[in-house]
Amino acid sequence: MKTVESKYLGGLRTSSVHLKSKNTYQTDAPIDNNGKGETFSPTDTVATALGACMMTVMAIAGEKKGFDMSGMHLATEKVMSANPRRIAALKVDFYWDDCPLNDEQKEWIKEIGLNCPVALSLHPELKQEISFHF
Repeated sequence: MKTVESKYLGGLRTSSVHLKSKNTYQTDAPIDNNGKGETFSPTDTVATALGACMMTVMAIAGEKKGFDMSGMHLATEKVMSANPRRIAALKVDFYWDDCPLNDEQKEWIKEIGLNCPVALSLHPELKQEISFHF
């Protein structure tokens, strides 16, 4: 079953719809690659997917154990290489305000995040630099 349909809108923009929910988003080429940079670029969505996936699987695992997972947030830096043009690194700074976990539980939840489906799907040459700040 298909998950997403996308179409080219012209002007280096695309539009995608999630078929089940009908939610949509657009992409725009970045300024440094002939676009206007007015919304997420396709490679920005990869950076976003890594962080969202990490937090999602961490929340699934933590909530199953009764942990309050609120307060998690992160910031991601996407580093591009020029030749070939591709994502060279994703640098994620993960924060959890008022984290209720002890040191052993923090190590456990970090492993959950580091092994999320997106992290495991990215090419091994793409550096994933993840820093946890509890």
